Amino acid sequence: MRPLIVIGNWKMNGSLASNADWVKTVCRGMEQGMPSGRQYAFCAPFPYLSQCGQLIRDCSLAFLTLGAQDVSAHTTGAYTGEVAASMLKEMACKFVIVGHSERRQLHQETDELVAEKALQALDCGMTPVICVGESADERNSGREVEVVRGQIAKQVAVLQDRLADMHRAIRLQLAEFDADVASHVGILYGGSVKPDNAVELFAMPDIDGGLIGGASLNPQDFLAICQA
Repeated sequence: MRPLIVIGNWKMNGSLASNADWVKTVCRGMEQGMPSGRQYAFCAPFPYLSQCGQLIRDCSLAFLTLGAQDVSAHTTGAYTGEVAASMLKEMACKFVIVGHSERRQLHQETDELVAEKALQALDCGMTPVICVGESADERNSGREVEVVRGQIAKQVAVLQDRLADMHRAIRLQLAEFDADVASHVGILYGGSVKPDNAVELFAMPDIDGGLIGGASLNPQDFLAICQA
């Protein structure tokens, strides 16, 4: 059975002081008891990974782990400003977000590049959180499933009610490549997850958790979503 996974994405937010408060608050809340068989993580900006990794170690919760928001498609070399998967591994990262819509739109990341980044994460023993999704124009023209299927096909080649339909479509296409893989891959909802809609979203059969954006910045909201 696939575990439910809740991952917070802080995006470009945080400070040394607020990070410490967030992790300590979440740890205290989780120490009071969390549903079993679940995984929880948060993806902090690169400069804060070392601090957040130490904060997690201090609270000693095995089910709360650290992730990064991106990774280089290269192992090492003259790539100013990029961060290698091996470096993230040394920071104790367990998850790496690749292909987030903001990276695709603002940095013109292609499906091929996203796949290369995912492979880098896998090669270093981390789990890539591969983001797929359609633009507003693609959705309005009724091409959302076609677009997402195309994105998934390229990833695999290298390595609301409509929510349920989309996640089912993703699972079915994965099964076209490998039924066993499809049954084990966790599919996380990356839309607007909040404490008041998390229960309904996570109850959908092909949604295995969420990649939480803005709501993850508030530790109490993040805890409420994790409890959902």
